[in-house]
Amino acid sequence: MAESTEQNEAKHDSSSSPGMTDQEKEVAASAYEAFSAGKYDQSLKHLEALQELNKEDYKIAMNKAVVEFYKSGQTTTGTLKQTLMAMKNQVHTSEDVDGLDDVENSLLYYNQAIIHYHMRQFSDAISVGERLYQFLEPFEKFAQAVCLLLVDLYLLTFQPEKALHLLAVLDKMSVQGSNKNGKGENNSSNKDGANQKAEFTAMIEAAKSKMHQYKVRAYIQMKSSKACKREIKSVMNTAGNSAPSLFLKSNFEYLRGNYRKAVKLLNSSNIAEHPGPIKTGECVRCMFWNNLGCIHFAMGKHNLGIFYFKKALQENDHTCAQLGDGSNGQSKKFTGIPMCALLANKRYELLYNCGIQLLHIGRPLAAFECLMEAVQVYHSNPRLWLRLAECCISANKGGSEQESKGLPCKKGIVQSIVGQGYHRKIVLASQSTQNTIYSEGQSAAIPVASMEFAAICLRNALLLLPEHQQLDTKTENGSKTSSQSGSTESGSENSDACSGKGQEADKFLSAAPSSPLRKQEVENLRCSILACSAYVALALGDNLMALNHAEKLLHQTKVSGSLKFLGHLYAAEALISLDRISDAIAHLNPENISDVSMGVLTSEQDQGSDKGDEPVESSGKQTPMCYPSSVTSARAMMLFNLGSAYCLRSEYDKARKCLHQAASMVNTKEIPPEAILLGVYLELQNGNTQLALQIIKRNQLLPTAVQRVSPDSRKKPVQQPFQSVQPIQLSSPFTQVQRK
Repeated sequence: MAESTEQNEAKHDSSSSPGMTDQEKEVAASAYEAFSAGKYDQSLKHLEALQELNKEDYKIAMNKAVVEFYKSGQTTTGTLKQTLMAMKNQVHTSEDVDGLDDVENSLLYYNQAIIHYHMRQFSDAISVGERLYQFLEPFEKFAQAVCLLLVDLYLLTFQPEKALHLLAVLDKMSVQGSNKNGKGENNSSNKDGANQKAEFTAMIEAAKSKMHQYKVRAYIQMKSSKACKREIKSVMNTAGNSAPSLFLKSNFEYLRGNYRKAVKLLNSSNIAEHPGPIKTGECVRCMFWNNLGCIHFAMGKHNLGIFYFKKALQENDHTCAQLGDGSNGQSKKFTGIPMCALLANKRYELLYNCGIQLLHIGRPLAAFECLMEAVQVYHSNPRLWLRLAECCISANKGGSEQESKGLPCKKGIVQSIVGQGYHRKIVLASQSTQNTIYSEGQSAAIPVASMEFAAICLRNALLLLPEHQQLDTKTENGSKTSSQSGSTESGSENSDACSGKGQEADKFLSAAPSSPLRKQEVENLRCSILACSAYVALALGDNLMALNHAEKLLHQTKVSGSLKFLGHLYAAEALISLDRISDAIAHLNPENISDVSMGVLTSEQDQGSDKGDEPVESSGKQTPMCYPSSVTSARAMMLFNLGSAYCLRSEYDKARKCLHQAASMVNTKEIPPEAILLGVYLELQNGNTQLALQIIKRNQLLPTAVQRVSPDSRKKPVQQPFQSVQPIQLSSPFTQVQRK
């Protein structure tokens, strides 16, 4: 948990310049004393008098702006930012000028970094903070404030190794500062030296608990269990059973898979005693409900998870209303709410969590609404665009609730029966929903849960992913950075720290609000996007584009067996629609399938994954139900579709052979309705009308039909069942997509 109280206090410049007269120093001291006592009107009067004595010093105007900001209750953040920017332009401190000017204007830079931090402009704040870091040696107290600000920023942007490096620097500064002050160096008198030493020592002691908490947060991001466990003990010794320490310990147990213990730790935290968002910048009640939602999601209790996420949203809106933001946290103007509480609004992170949870529950339309609001803020997250596309796919499948969750469901092939007696007719149900027009003339760019909008989302996701060549370049550059920063922190050399030394190298693609994507996760995400793109293109009747996406998927170097299976089916369907049946038959060869794994990390492998920072997608302990469940099921599906392809070339004997070979590989009750219709078609082509009617009535391939083709086929053992789907009706690819 990041606290910003000390950062805000450092805004006011109480130091006096060497060229000031005694009178100016006395007025400046009076202004600072009035400011520290909260007498802002009196402080402004002193500053105005000081400005009359020295009109050229811009720092006086900066202090006036800071006092006026505090006088307004810290609610005029935007105005203060503009004032400081104008001062920066006035003193000509451009980004290209380094040297003494930067040291002289360090407080101006620091104030700008603080404002960027609270306005969630983390990249700008890091840029300013890193520039300040180069000139910290002369300023001991100021150095600590800058380092703590950078540590907080690095953790917010998922750069834990850099944060640990700065924390190690702070530890060295505390030791060196104590020794330096003990010798009385740089002090005009022993009395001043003793006061400075005492002040610095007290400052370091007060920051120790916070530094331990920062280390725990860094090790949690790095999945370093041993180092994290050691630091948690230090946190509990310094902070006791406070809400921040118990929250961190609960997060640690959550990552280890001890969900019940994580819930117990959360419930034992006394959040009522924790200071409000005005002092800490955090809404602890909101975090409490959110963490419970994450834990219950990981436990597979999705309905409980969405209940807690909704409670967190309600608490967040209530907090924003109390802070003076009448729009329940949705206002984009930084006025009317204290700057120190701007980071307390977690609305969009919670909406992201709610959307992912609703998608798992099987409520794609509700998930779409949540994620569409979240994408307004996190529009550069390719995984979020994929989730939006999955919502559209799930909403337009038109199947039952069971089917939308990827579960087996029984579908009949008879739609209705009309007439009686001699005129009795059986109307078969259509099994295809391909080429359905969803938009009815409206623009595809309108954000509705349609397949056209899904295609746009998937295109955005692909464009946000770097190319393969860029991946290799970024990884090489990141490896150098990692080795340099990792060598400065001696506490992370334990066996499981970072799950490897080069983890910082892998984190190169931002995916806020979750942790950055590593190289392998980018490749997995690319495969999932291509599979969804092929499915959507088939649904929209764009067969050439579907074939293009399917072939790209099959040419990926590290594609999971499940997505490879989908790639062959989608490519075959597109080729059949393009009347290239011979090429489709090559894709439908059962020998193409030798693996149907999804590539989901096991609990042992999770130590190096990025699952911990996007809570609602981080279960990692449960392999989701997917199709197909085995290589046998996948090959049976290939044979069913291969029989359909042979029918299109009027090779009915080959089709019949494929059909009954596939039927002998799976449970009779789990044969897909499309395969039963294929059997009816083949019997009608062979002139066996009565047998075709029997197949329809019993809704299964009859043993007699098998016996006519292969007398020994009934003796083949029945193997495990599989989900009945054909490539046109194939369950939406999102059930195969590895979630974070």
